[in-house]
Amino acid sequence: MTLNNYQDILQYIDVLLKHNSFTKAAKDLYISQPYLTQIIKKIEDDLGTEIINRKSPQLQLTEAGKVYYQYLENSDAELNQLKNTLIQYNEDSPISLSIGVLSSLATFILPITLPKFVQAHPEVTLTILEDLPSNSEAKAMNQEIDFYIGQNPETVSPSLITHLCGTHRYYAVIPPSSDLYISGSVELSSNTIAIDKLLSQDLVLTSSGSAIRRQIDRLLKRYSITPNIVLESTNIYTVSKFAEHGSGVAFIPESALPTLQEDLEYNLYPISLDLMSVDFFIAYSSRLYLTDLHHDFLNRFITNVQTHLIV
Repeated sequence: MTLNNYQDILQYIDVLLKHNSFTKAAKDLYISQPYLTQIIKKIEDDLGTEIINRKSPQLQLTEAGKVYYQYLENSDAELNQLKNTLIQYNEDSPISLSIGVLSSLATFILPITLPKFVQAHPEVTLTILEDLPSNSEAKAMNQEIDFYIGQNPETVSPSLITHLCGTHRYYAVIPPSSDLYISGSVELSSNTIAIDKLLSQDLVLTSSGSAIRRQIDRLLKRYSITPNIVLESTNIYTVSKFAEHGSGVAFIPESALPTLQEDLEYNLYPISLDLMSVDFFIAYSSRLYLTDLHHDFLNRFITNVQTHLIV
């Protein structure tokens, strides 16, 4: 890697500051820790000053580092703008947009947002890359994709620009095997079950790192509960199916309710938005030069989501 590769250097610095550790950052970047250390040291030697303050409790940019970071951002933005400007002179260049999104989220949110854009831009090739949020985030940071669509952006890298689009409620699926189950009812009234009682049941959860799981883990910590997790899955629809068949209590977003079988017995309990919520967002690299096509996609996506997702 040359030190003129603005995107790589910016990504290295972003991930390093995010993890506050050379070892963790190197692992996230799929490079060795000595190599990352060598790259930062080479930059500092060439500049004649330190760009990372290693003496503070958390790794942070020095004042010189902030100036250098701004230079990298400006240089990268100018390069991207030049590339996008030159596209018009290449008649053979295809017009395309790429989107990273979790598979279970894609099946819900894309059909209500993309059809009108596709109709308005038949010349555009739209590529949907269904992947884990962490992978989509990394690809957006590295500008391997144009947009990253996700849920609950609290932990998203500050190098991405995020736009909140809409909010959905979570529901607890309570099977007859739970002592909280109420026979003869489907949807229970809100604020009738304490959250600590729900969390003390046998639980069927999404895997660690998911937007839902992070919120549940936060509540478990707040109420000092050691959970009895009987099953975990990366797929929210798998989780909901196990819950409705009696394996344990699950927490699913409102968007997943239509997938539940109506002929099975279970309760649906709405979780207070103050405790948990699904906050949809769309994000892109702060270094991405937005063309008119990008702006149109962004505006259409946000408008459509806000229209359909009013709690």
